[in-house]
Amino acid sequence: MKKKVTHEQTRVLNRQLVTKTIYDAGEISRAEVARVTRLTRPTVSDLVAELMSQRLVVEVGYAPSTGGKRPMLLRIDADAQNTISIDLSRKDFCGAVLDLRGEVQHREYRRWRNDRPSLDLIFELVDSLVAAADRPLLGIGVGTPGLIDAAHGVVVAAVNQEWTNVPLRQLLEERYGVPAYVANDCQAAALGEFTFGNVNGVQDLVVISVGWGIGAGIVVNGQLLHGTPFGAGEIGHIVVAENGERCSCGGFGCLETVSSSQAIVRQVHALLARRGDPRVISPEQVSFDRVCELFHEGDAEVREVVRAAGRGLGTVAAYLVGVLGIYHLRFAGQVTAIGPFLLEAVREEMVRLLLPALADEAQLEFATLGSDIVLKGASALVLHHELGVL
Repeated sequence: MKKKVTHEQTRVLNRQLVTKTIYDAGEISRAEVARVTRLTRPTVSDLVAELMSQRLVVEVGYAPSTGGKRPMLLRIDADAQNTISIDLSRKDFCGAVLDLRGEVQHREYRRWRNDRPSLDLIFELVDSLVAAADRPLLGIGVGTPGLIDAAHGVVVAAVNQEWTNVPLRQLLEERYGVPAYVANDCQAAALGEFTFGNVNGVQDLVVISVGWGIGAGIVVNGQLLHGTPFGAGEIGHIVVAENGERCSCGGFGCLETVSSSQAIVRQVHALLARRGDPRVISPEQVSFDRVCELFHEGDAEVREVVRAAGRGLGTVAAYLVGVLGIYHLRFAGQVTAIGPFLLEAVREEMVRLLLPALADEAQLEFATLGSDIVLKGASALVLHHELGVL
């Protein structure tokens, strides 16, 4: 039997609805909020008064006259509160203080001190960001690699960090006394792009993040897909090359062995070594930046390595389109530096694998938020849960 919704629960839901309506509109009158939400004008006025008392909503002047009394316009005060966002997808952990519109106000980094990071490094970073925040904290958002139980904020398994069943949300909330939310970094990236990127009203979106590892974040009907209980978007270990290279997961021919930035670097290093390039002694002497330089200089063999990486991504992208029926795909991470050639290779493979009608619908682009995509997604995670604005 369904539980009866209490008056307080209804009020919280209505408050979130009003907040979201004002947030999305930019500037809007009380009467228009009532029309959009279908709440009564007294209810809207009461909730707006509450939001104004918390300085979350401010009046910004009168709308132009349409013949009657000019309505007062409202908007969210982006400076009313801060969020703290943490991106753990890199070896120099990045954290930032953001306003309520996702604009970075302050940024800091903490580099791993050894091969595996400790939780103390996260706390050190957050301690510094809390001290830098000059507004009340709405919450803390974290994007981290690995399998994440987002409902409970637990890092179930993060191979590169060697974390297993880490209750990160609980640890952060106990230490800082504010709400904390944790998501897989690729899922956070998708939420960031959906919320703050230029998506032009698209409600279904896949963001494929390609860097050290590979993963996808999936937004369906405006909601981030986590999986039940987790695992949505774990595409990095789908096999795309039978009898391929051994992967860190123990398998062979996984997407990450073909299309990740480290896989591309490894293959280009081997290529240069075969050529007898005297400058190449160890893989560390070939960076991804150097790969991009060789690619843009027109090195034919390097371009073939990149093309193969694109075909691997195209294989998995075809699976996603065929299974989900989502046609808006954006690519994020280091590989965006390669440029349109990569997307062309992805599309070539999708055309080969998909029904023509499905391939024709697919729209492939690079994400618009650059290196801040996970940070902004972690902030969006807080906004979603605390204000209901997404």
